[in-house]
Amino acid sequence: MAARNYAVSFALLILIIAAVEGSKACYLICFDAAYMTCPSTGLQKLAPACNCCLAGSGCKIYAADGSLICSKP
Repeated sequence: MAARNYAVSFALLILIIAAVEGSKACYLICFDAAYMTCPSTGLQKLAPACNCCLAGSGCKIYAADGSLICSKP
C-alpha cells in the first residue's frame, strides 16, 4: 500500500511541475501608474491595472508624465 501511495504522489508531483513550468510567474507588484490603454478601446485612457501581468493582451501602462511603464504582448 505504501508503494502505491508513493507512486501516486510522484505522479501528481510530475503533473504539478509540468503545469508550473508551462506558466509564467506574475508578481503582485503594483506600479504607480496614471493610466493604461488597450487595443480594444483605442486611445481611451483607462484606469490602470496593478501591473502588466494583470492587464489584458496588448495593453500598455503609463506613468503620469506619459512615459511607458510596461506593455503586455
